[in-house]
Amino acid sequence: MIRSMTAYASAEQSSGPLTVAVEIRTYNSRHFDLVMRLPHGYTGLEERIKARVNEKIGRGRVEIQLRFREASEQAGAFEIDEGAAASYVDVLNRLQERFSLQGGVSVDLVAKAPGIIKPAEVEKDMEAVWPVVDGSLSEALDALDAMRGKEGAFIADDFSSRLDFIESSIDRIDESAAGLLPVYQQRLAERIETLTRGIVEIDPGRIAQEAAVLADRSDISEEIVRARSHVSQFRQTMVGDEPAGRKLNFLLQEFNREFNTMASKAASTEVSHTIVAVRAELEKLREQVQNVE
Repeated sequence: MIRSMTAYASAEQSSGPLTVAVEIRTYNSRHFDLVMRLPHGYTGLEERIKARVNEKIGRGRVEIQLRFREASEQAGAFEIDEGAAASYVDVLNRLQERFSLQGGVSVDLVAKAPGIIKPAEVEKDMEAVWPVVDGSLSEALDALDAMRGKEGAFIADDFSSRLDFIESSIDRIDESAAGLLPVYQQRLAERIETLTRGIVEIDPGRIAQEAAVLADRSDISEEIVRARSHVSQFRQTMVGDEPAGRKLNFLLQEFNREFNTMASKAASTEVSHTIVAVRAELEKLREQVQNVE
């Protein structure tokens, strides 16, 4: 199934005094890359969160931010770093004495110093908070998956129209290649006529033989069969249950290989022009595949 790697979702759930808000952003990436931003004291949830994300997302860069709000007395508790406060007061007193400064050391001055007053370190009960985290996270992941699927549907429609063009181009190449033997015969006869200026009599049988050799060397029937097979596999992969990005990227490489071989073997202007148009479509497909999980 086609899913876009770029999406955004958020969710929030509460239970008792605890509220958990989750924001998820996903971006293109060749591999799975998870970045989590958790408040201090909740890092013990990282492995559970990663496992839950892996259930929904197999590839791409994932950025998750969790915010916690607690309406309990413990949540608003603060503590004093007495050692830091004593050192700070001592420094201020020495500064005042050294430079004969006026005024005293106030509570307001000390309280403003970084790290003197800080939130109290309260041990978090991971088992108690996990159900709220899991509920909010699951809701956000479901919304994210829906958005990725919706964007993927637009990408799939674009893929289908480009595959239709490539498929019809393969048919045109096949038709053009089928009529190359008479073309080779005509070219050989004209070339011999030009080189010999009509002095040497042209042997139609020999011309037909040489033209057949050229036609055999320029035969692209195998490449056409494989290209058609790639179109079929591409379509099947698009509607399959597994993430499609890596397989589609591989198929595009195979597409390019087949059409490059056709271009080098088929000495036909019409075939060459068609292949140029196909290559343009393949490049657009390649750019879009980078957005697919």
